[in-house]
Amino acid sequence: MNVHLDPSDDALIQAVRSGELAAFNLLVERYQRSVYAVALRLLHDRYLAEDITQETFLRAYTSLDDYRGGSFRAWLLRIAHNRALDVLRSMQRRPATSLDLTGSDLGVRWSVEPAPVSPVEHATRDELRRRLEAGLAMLPEDQRITVILSDVEGFSYEEIAAITGVSLGTVKSRLSRGRARLRALLAADESSRELLEGFLRQANDGPSERSSGSE
Repeated sequence: MNVHLDPSDDALIQAVRSGELAAFNLLVERYQRSVYAVALRLLHDRYLAEDITQETFLRAYTSLDDYRGGSFRAWLLRIAHNRALDVLRSMQRRPATSLDLTGSDLGVRWSVEPAPVSPVEHATRDELRRRLEAGLAMLPEDQRITVILSDVEGFSYEEIAAITGVSLGTVKSRLSRGRARLRALLAADESSRELLEGFLRQANDGPSERSSGSE
């Protein structure tokens, strides 16, 4: 296989199954950021997220024969999602999801990018961010995870269904209920509502408008 080209996931997987370790390294390079981001969003602990990322790729490598086609990214992230939930439940705590208003290192995308602000405005944004974090923390686990995967990580409905192992209808229902509950929690404050609408950048069109194919 010519690694200087941009081979598809299927081509890389076939090469791995033929014994080419370099092909799996390319898959790691392609998806390690996505795996780490999802783990970090669920665990809110960089060290645990790094461990989950390593475990995910190790498990993917040793169980590659179980992959039956479709979105490899979704299959990979389902492994990460399930392992992260195992860790959360063993710790008997709920994840405190952290949001970065600048979207600096985890690919957080906002419908309107924040403009440069004064120190006072920056402090206000920090307070609003804390309110949004608190709102997310109050959501049931299934709704919180679905909102994070959709509105933070940008996955399509189909990918979220594959990652979480539920039906497409369940994904849509959880996302709708989670967004509605966030709006209700932040409804009393106009600035909080504005922040929320920036966070829910796809609230009207829905993530199904985004591509659900392999990267």
